[in-house]
Amino acid sequence: MQTPNLPAIRALSPAWNKGRIVGQKRPLKLKHVWAIRVRLELAENHRDLALFNMAIDSKLRGCDLVRM
Repeated sequence: MQTPNLPAIRALSPAWNKGRIVGQKRPLKLKHVWAIRVRLELAENHRDLALFNMAIDSKLRGCDLVRM
């Protein structure tokens, strides 16, 4: 007696975030904010500096700024 062809059951692959820290990240410290600002100013990267300043001042996320 033969068994009918049943749909193959896939083996469960490990989760993409297994072993990674997930969830909300801690906010930037003040010294890190100023370090980023200084590096952007020295590189004369005005566009990124403006976006960074607007994000910090308005407390927006990066994905929200990109939509603007």
